Amino acid sequence: MNAIEVTELSKQWGQTKAVNGISFNIEEGEVFGFLGPNGAGKTTTIKMLVGLAKPTGGTAKVAGYDVVEKPRMVKKHIGVVPEQSNLYDELTVYENLRFVSKLYHIPSTKIDQRINELLETFKLKEYTARRFRKLSKGLKRRTVLAAALLHEPEIVFMDEPTSGLDVLSARRLRDLISGLADSGVTIFLTTHYIEEAGQLCDRIALLVRGDIVELDTPEALRSHVQDTPIIEISYNGEELTPDDLQTIKATDIKVNRNKLSIRTENIDRALSEFIKIAEEKGAKIQDVQTVKPGLEDAFIQLTGLSLDHMEREKEGKR
Repeated sequence: MNAIEVTELSKQWGQTKAVNGISFNIEEGEVFGFLGPNGAGKTTTIKMLVGLAKPTGGTAKVAGYDVVEKPRMVKKHIGVVPEQSNLYDELTVYENLRFVSKLYHIPSTKIDQRINELLETFKLKEYTARRFRKLSKGLKRRTVLAAALLHEPEIVFMDEPTSGLDVLSARRLRDLISGLADSGVTIFLTTHYIEEAGQLCDRIALLVRGDIVELDTPEALRSHVQDTPIIEISYNGEELTPDDLQTIKATDIKVNRNKLSIRTENIDRALSEFIKIAEEKGAKIQDVQTVKPGLEDAFIQLTGLSLDHMEREKEGKR
C-alpha cells in the first residue's frame, strides 16, 4: 500500500514554475530520498505534501487523504522535521515536548508516558530541564525529531536533518532514522549529503529545476557509472591546475589540492599521460589506486551538475 501518491504535481510562484508536474509513489515503511540542488523544488514539494502550500496543478495523497481537500486529516498522520528548528528557545526540552503534545491533543493521561519514551529513545533524559537554546546542534535536532514523533505519525518528513552537525551527531541521528524505518515509519528525506542518502534510502528521486530526472534505488543509480572506472592519484609538489591536465583523455577530472581523481575508459593511457605531466612539473607520485564510482558520481552524471556546485551548497548548509 502507498503512504504517499503524487500525480502530475506542480507549483508556480508568480512567473516562476518551481515544480513541473512530478509523479511518484512511496510505499508504507519506505525511506524515500528527495535530492537536488538549491532551487530544484524540494522544499516547495514538501510544503505541498504537508499542507503548507496549495498545488497549482495535479494531485497528492498522503496517508490516503488528498492534501488539498483533507489537510487536517493529513496533518494528523504526519510528523515534520524542518531544516530550521520550530521549537521555543526559552522553554526546556520537557516543556517543549509537553507543549507540542497538547498541540497534537494527546490525552493528558498519556503525555508523560509518551514524553518519557521519547526522552529514552533519543537519549535526552539528562537534558530535560535544559533550555532549548542552550543545547548543542545535535541535541536540538534530536529534540525536534522527538517532538515530531509525539503523536506517533505513520509518515515523517525530514528536511536536511543532519545539516550542520558534527560527524558523531550526524551518525547518531542517522542511526535513529534507520531505527524509525525499521519500526515501519515511512520517511520522506531531503539531504545535500548524497552518500548519506545512499546509506538510508530505499529509493531516491533526483530533482533538477522542478523535474524528476531519475528515480530508482541507490544501487541502480550507481550502476549508471559503474562501467567507467576512477583512478585517484596523490602526489607531492606544486598543485596542478586543470590547464596542466588538458592532455589527459578522461570523462571527468577533479583536482583537490595534491590529490587527483580521473574518471576514464582507459586507465593505462590516463596514467601514462599524468606521469609525463608530473615529470614536466616536478611532481612526485605518492600513491595510485582504482576506486569504484559512488552515488555522488552517479548524481553528477545524471543531473549534469558539477561536484564543485554540490560542495558549495553543502558548505552553505553548514
